[in-house]
Amino acid sequence: MKLLVGLGNPGIEYQFTPHNLGFLALDRLAERHQVRISNRRCRALTGKAVIASEEVLLAKPETYMNLSGLAVRELLQEYEAEPGRDLVVVYDELDLPLGTIRIRQRGSSAGHKGVESILGALGTGEFTRLRLGSAPARAVKDGARYGLAPFKRGQLKAVDAVLDAAADALEAIVSQGVAWAMNRFNRKPEPPEEKS
Repeated sequence: MKLLVGLGNPGIEYQFTPHNLGFLALDRLAERHQVRISNRRCRALTGKAVIASEEVLLAKPETYMNLSGLAVRELLQEYEAEPGRDLVVVYDELDLPLGTIRIRQRGSSAGHKGVESILGALGTGEFTRLRLGSAPARAVKDGARYGLAPFKRGQLKAVDAVLDAAADALEAIVSQGVAWAMNRFNRKPEPPEEKS
């Protein structure tokens, strides 16, 4: 069973913030497949879906971002899943512009506290990541404060588009495999056509 984990912070005050893009992406995927992520298991809210005839578990840890690894480790044990084969973690990435997505099969945390927690809990960096760009158009002085503040109205169109793209990418990872999805989604956006 594939385990799709979105990272974020529980609580209504964090719901529509950049740091919760992982939760929001899983909600978008769940909505497409008419699934509720509401069962409590292994310190996470979970829901089961079928994508391309494969059963997947959607999970949103309730441990707060910095302790995400506790829930992920328990879920992997509960479902006898292998990180390198079965785990996909979806999270925000301040190093990428808002609206960008990148898929990687392994790597470091790049300073992301939720991913650091998962690396520490699992003892391996061998798991698939779907990184959702959250950087605003202008530089920010305090990345942590920006990540926990609600999106601005002018960002909502880009947020909506990146959530659709994230759901597409997750479906592609499950149905076509990580390498295919990387080839499809890791491209640079096409420059806008010039009007004559």
